[in-house]
Amino acid sequence: MSEKVRYEIEFPINSSPQLLYQYISTPSGLQEWFANTVNSRGEFFTFEWDDAAENARLASKKTGEKVKFKWIDDNKHDTDYYFELRILEDEITKDVSLMVVDFAQEDEVEESKLLWENQISDLKHVIGSI
Repeated sequence: MSEKVRYEIEFPINSSPQLLYQYISTPSGLQEWFANTVNSRGEFFTFEWDDAAENARLASKKTGEKVKFKWIDDNKHDTDYYFELRILEDEITKDVSLMVVDFAQEDEVEESKLLWENQISDLKHVIGSI
């Protein structure tokens, strides 16, 4: 299997950082827009979509600012890949955006970005930021 490449994509979101943080850091918040089902046991999260389930470990978080999930293997060991959701707030305009850091196969980066665009669109809908 070839190496995945890291990419970043930024989405403007009309929301307060505090509200947005609840939707990116809690199982119930993530379940509203990111996956069909999100369960957690301590630092371990299971994300379920239609026919797939992936496990991740909450690697780091900074309240009101960011969360980082490392994908884990079947033995609960970290893999080299993660996704990070970082809230950015412009100091002057107070505009808020969400920076997504993720990995994909080189020939799947554009497809992955489209998937994130759809998911962030769902997030905006849920928090009333349309």
